[in-house]
Amino acid sequence: MDTLSVFDLAFEPALLQEIKEFGELKYFKDGDVIMDYGNYINMMPIVSKGTIKVLRMDEGGKEILLYYLSSTESCSMAYSCCLEAKKSEVRAIAEGDVELLAIPHAKLDEWLCRYPSWKNYIMRSFNIRFLELLKSIESIAFHKLDDRLIAYLKEKQRMSGSSVIKSSHYQIADELATSRVVISRLLKHLENDGKLILYRSEIKLLADFH
Repeated sequence: MDTLSVFDLAFEPALLQEIKEFGELKYFKDGDVIMDYGNYINMMPIVSKGTIKVLRMDEGGKEILLYYLSSTESCSMAYSCCLEAKKSEVRAIAEGDVELLAIPHAKLDEWLCRYPSWKNYIMRSFNIRFLELLKSIESIAFHKLDDRLIAYLKEKQRMSGSSVIKSSHYQIADELATSRVVISRLLKHLENDGKLILYRSEIKLLADFH
């Protein structure tokens, strides 16, 4: 399992061997739903390749982006639901092709007790996701929508490693909890300012985008 090489510096050899024995490689295409609302989670995903976006839906049925997961990262909410046999309160969707390791429920608590590196990994994951959630709340509460849009596009660029963002105006609006009309207007304003170029379902960020 060559995929394990990305974890060589994170986990001790004995744990890597168990991950190789009990972990299951899963593959997803762009747009595939990896976890969905109301479903029981019986595994914890660790991303080995690609990017996953994690969304949460409010009582009115509107979704908002919580955070992204990239290589070697895991979803703390999935870990919690899996450990406590609870239904998922988030939706996780593949952005582009995704490869992940599915860690079975039975091993989560066992490894927490046996392997210091696993405990450190889980605690660090919770801390990172908590800080990202605080950042999202702060952005919604205190930042103007145009600033949030710019930050969103920069994060998409960082995660994908490409200046071409493959997202529709509807998708961006959903993830920023606003309307398509507002997003289209803001994107057009940025295009007029020479910050980006709009294509059908794609946005190309230019060199001076900020």
